[in-house]
Amino acid sequence: MSLFKRAVIAEILSHVGVVLSTLLIVWISVLLVRLLGEAAGGNIGAEVVISLAVFSSITALPVILTVSLFIAVLSTVTRSFRESEMVVWFTSGLSLKDWINPILRCAIPMAVLIGLVTFYAAPWAYRQMSEYRQRYELRSDLSKVTVGQFIETENGSRVFFTESPERPEDELGQVVARVIDEEGWINVISADSAHVETAENGDRFLVLNEGQRYDIMPGQTQLRLVNFERYGVRLESKDDQSSPESIRAKAEQQIKGRPTQQLIADQTEKSWAQIMWRLALPLAVINLCLLAIPLGAVNPRLGKSGDIMLAGLIGLLYMNLINLSRGWIASGTLPFGIGVWAVHAVFALLMTYLFWQRLRLKVPRKQAA
Repeated sequence: MSLFKRAVIAEILSHVGVVLSTLLIVWISVLLVRLLGEAAGGNIGAEVVISLAVFSSITALPVILTVSLFIAVLSTVTRSFRESEMVVWFTSGLSLKDWINPILRCAIPMAVLIGLVTFYAAPWAYRQMSEYRQRYELRSDLSKVTVGQFIETENGSRVFFTESPERPEDELGQVVARVIDEEGWINVISADSAHVETAENGDRFLVLNEGQRYDIMPGQTQLRLVNFERYGVRLESKDDQSSPESIRAKAEQQIKGRPTQQLIADQTEKSWAQIMWRLALPLAVINLCLLAIPLGAVNPRLGKSGDIMLAGLIGLLYMNLINLSRGWIASGTLPFGIGVWAVHAVFALLMTYLFWQRLRLKVPRKQAA
């Protein structure tokens, strides 16, 4: 391998490491804030936040890798022109086309890695996230209650707030609950303490001690007030009704979590749209890396902000058109046979045109006498 190729590959890999680590840190930071917010709201368990963050990062890894390599190639080419390093390589007999080989040495392995993630790792991660969330939804109301927080269950029909227990025999301290029953009554229940009892038939009850229950019918003047010493609420735990196999089957029903072989066997428009997305990212990373060569070939005398902004807009347009094509294929507007290659062909033609424009010899302007 020539000195030129070794220098280009080393610089690209160095830039990829910096950009990739930066994007991952930003992504994980935003993701953790969102997941912690969901955990505080009772939508997910606090114990699965890290696991969900890891799985979500796996699903986002193809796009992050694509953007990282595109930025790395663009910055490498741009720096060579800005610092007049390309003048040295041009005088040594090299041209802009000689960038293609070393960049492909970086882009092709990255495309293979992205293909493995999109076809195998990402669907598995989507299934794991779906299973985690479904298992949490199938837990009993009591297992979702967190001391000092308002927790909604049963799609908002039950709201709990509890304090820490004061006596060892109590599992919960003071409890306030709002329950909407099937007849539309709003039940507001308060109790000094609570604990769980299991009946002989296996049913579990939340037993409230020393409290009141207010029953209100919205829109009417009816009101019921009940004071109680012990009040039992049956806990509808669905853990026994749903096996791990059924949870896994429900997770695979989501289109993003289905294995590629199942998508091919489904033969539906949504399945073909998902297959198109999984094929698009490996092809997009090669196209974008080659497109970065003419986009980065700038005049060192001109400002650099305009060229970088143009390259960013082109990359953003590329990814948005892929998403748009996926939506059209899913709705039946665009056939899979056309949508799978149309966007890539357009940007391949754009890359070819930009190469021709950068490489063609321009006739010098004649100066006026």
